Amino acid sequence: MPNRSMPASPYPTPGALLMGDAFNMRHPLTGGGMTVALSDIVVLRDLLKPLRDLNDAPTLCKYLESFYTLRKPVASTINTLAGALYKVFCASPDQARKEMRQACFDYLSLGGVFSTGPISLLSGLNPRPLSLVLHFFAVAIYGVGRLLLPFPSPKRIWIGARLISVWFMIIFVY
Repeated sequence: MPNRSMPASPYPTPGALLMGDAFNMRHPLTGGGMTVALSDIVVLRDLLKPLRDLNDAPTLCKYLESFYTLRKPVASTINTLAGALYKVFCASPDQARKEMRQACFDYLSLGGVFSTGPISLLSGLNPRPLSLVLHFFAVAIYGVGRLLLPFPSPKRIWIGARLISVWFMIIFVY
């Protein structure tokens, strides 16, 4: 399935508020649309909690101005993760991408922080972009280590260098 980024700009409309995939689309690989929608609901609930009268349109609009800023950490982390995983798992004859794919599976199968970290990113429980970059980098290093151990060869070194290059392009170009 081709991936397409469709970022949206907030367009305040009295009586309407876009959330989740209705506001900006992401690749369905991670199921992130529902996660972002539920996170948006929590942000909205917390934002409107101090409001006593939802019929007071000017006050309501004033509160809602910050909604799109407050939702950004979770939404952007999940969007980046969905796009990056799509690029890793889409079909490709490139040996470096195949190695990256296998490294992802093997990294998650290590358990502990190697699975709870990425899963907390997927679930929106950890919206920190730095954590996303660190885990993605760890997968790349793990993949290179798998290639070079026990015996590095020129071909494996080349694939490892390509794997780092692919990692860089995926995480920083997306």
